[in-house]
Amino acid sequence: MAPAWEQRKLGELCSFSKGCGYSKNDLRDQGTPIILYGRLYTNYETQIHSVDTFVKPLENSVYSEGGEVIIPASGETAEDISIASVVEKPGIILGGDLNVITSSADIDPVFLALELSYGKPHFDLAKRAQGKSVVHIHNEDIANVFFGHPNIAEQRRIGAFFDRLDSLITLHQRKYCGVASWMLGVALVRLGSESGGAFGEMEHVLR
Repeated sequence: MAPAWEQRKLGELCSFSKGCGYSKNDLRDQGTPIILYGRLYTNYETQIHSVDTFVKPLENSVYSEGGEVIIPASGETAEDISIASVVEKPGIILGGDLNVITSSADIDPVFLALELSYGKPHFDLAKRAQGKSVVHIHNEDIANVFFGHPNIAEQRRIGAFFDRLDSLITLHQRKYCGVASWMLGVALVRLGSESGGAFGEMEHVLR
């Protein structure tokens, strides 16, 4: 029987900060790469490897170091706002209205982003979102969400598995887009309770 996942508040496992400044009006054809919060809605990826939006850098800009997890600080609905991506490369400006999470050595950023986007923490975070016409999530809200996780090796294994799933969906978009979110959500929920069995079943699907 697989060991139970450890449950702790994210505030005990991560540090938090904010992006700074910039809007769509600041974008230009060349310059320093930047991620604005709207990208997580219009071009969502669990792992952001490359960026095609640029700005002229300003003083007090916040730059990625690689491995940060970002979550929009505002959006239209609680469900939409509760999504997370990993910024894989250093030197990318992190725009305003982004919550920035730096995980400890015990937490894999990709696994954290997956759980915040599709696992139980996603639904817990959505409940904490505040507002009517515009919904907001603050770093304090994220810090108070309970987060279940296995050991770091298993986290990385799960992250690599879903990276392969993302690639499969991209290659066969029409066939798989209708079941993508269902597969991710069901798999992460089951992984939390019966890690070995559910993970084995899903790996078999991708072979």
